[in-house]
Amino acid sequence: MRLHHVQVSCPPGGEDPARAFYGGVLGLPEVDKPPALAARGGAWFRSADGQVEVHVGVEADFVPARKAHPAFCVDDIDELAARAASAGFQVSWDELFPGYRRFHTADGNGNRVEILTPVR
Repeated sequence: MRLHHVQVSCPPGGEDPARAFYGGVLGLPEVDKPPALAARGGAWFRSADGQVEVHVGVEADFVPARKAHPAFCVDDIDELAARAASAGFQVSWDELFPGYRRFHTADGNGNRVEILTPVR
C-alpha cells in the first residue's frame, strides 16, 4: 500500500494562495483536475516523479487545519526553509522528532504543514 494523495482545504477563492505555497515554495507543478471535478474549484499539484500529490479542495465554511497536516520529507531542508521565509511564510523549527530535523509552516490559506529531513 502507498499513499496516493493528501487533500487540504481552502476557502472559496483560495486557489492562488495555495498555488503560491504548493507550487511556488514547494515547487510542485500544478496539474489539470479531471473535467468532472474542475467545476468544483481548487487545484491539484503533483511532483515530477509522481510520488507526491496534493489536492486543494474548496470548502464554503473553511477553517484552517491547525493540528492535522501533511508532512513532506525533503533533501535540502535549509534551502526550503529559506525559500519559504523569503516568500513570507513563517518557519518554526523544533527538535521534538528524534532522527529528523523539521520545521512547521502554514500554506497560503493557514493550514499547518510539516517539512522534515532525516538526520544523517
